[in-house]
Amino acid sequence: MNKKESRLRRARKTRAKLAELKAVRLTVFRSNCHIYAQVISGCGSKVLASASTLEADLRARTPNGGDKAAAAEVGKLIAERAKAAGIETVAFDRAGFLYHGRVKTLAEAAREGGLKF
Repeated sequence: MNKKESRLRRARKTRAKLAELKAVRLTVFRSNCHIYAQVISGCGSKVLASASTLEADLRARTPNGGDKAAAAEVGKLIAERAKAAGIETVAFDRAGFLYHGRVKTLAEAAREGGLKF
């Protein structure tokens, strides 16, 4: 089993539990160069809000999309957009990534922005 398969196995277990609970979830994906966040409905079929370092305004503010500063900006932005959509509470889906570094920074910024999880 390689690194990607291990991460996807961990992600599958988490998503199965969240699907059981029918919880709105905040999903994070990180690549080497960028970080992405989506708020997905409880049924899993609809994206309610999204933010990433690929957006033009974030690229202007943070030239490097693969660092903690960019992750904090994405966390603030996803919290703002989720609150605008009427979502206060989410379940955090780290997609099998360790809760460390950029993933942790994004989560803490989203909490500071007003999301509860």
